[in-house]
Amino acid sequence: MSLFAIQHSVMARKSFKHWWTQFIPKSVERSTYVLCASLTLLLLFWQWRPMPAVIWNVQEPEIAMMIATLSFIGWVIVFTSTFLINHFELFGLHQVANNLVRREMPAPVFRTPFFYRFVRHPIYLGFIIAFWAAPTMSAGHLLFAAVTTAYIFVGIMLEERDLVGMFGDEYRRYRERVSMLFP
Repeated sequence: MSLFAIQHSVMARKSFKHWWTQFIPKSVERSTYVLCASLTLLLLFWQWRPMPAVIWNVQEPEIAMMIATLSFIGWVIVFTSTFLINHFELFGLHQVANNLVRREMPAPVFRTPFFYRFVRHPIYLGFIIAFWAAPTMSAGHLLFAAVTTAYIFVGIMLEERDLVGMFGDEYRRYRERVSMLFP
């Protein structure tokens, strides 16, 4: 998990992107970042060792279903939020497509569609809900949820620094009026 956190954080920094695009075309920088993050996650999944001890197990079927539904809602928030800010740009596909048709990427525009009016980081909120809303929580799931939640807070700190650098006072004002994770 540390390997993912380091890779994900280092490759997202402006200084790394500047260095990295000396070796790869700028148009594939984001998709390469996503590929590396995905490969690191695959390594994590492959090397994960079960920790099956049960921390909690909700026995009441209706409550267990409500908790599982809440987890599903977390995933819906994640997926929907990526489309609200441009799913294809987030995964590097927009950049590649624009390059193929020899079109420049438009300058970033600060906007706050739907969920982003209530929380600054709905993708991270969705992950937290999805990871913690578990009718059965094993020790391994608990470790994963705890470590990824801690990493999310580190990621927010780094991302917000970048967003202030990119959008300046506009993002600072947004940060003052909109909560980080919880509406």
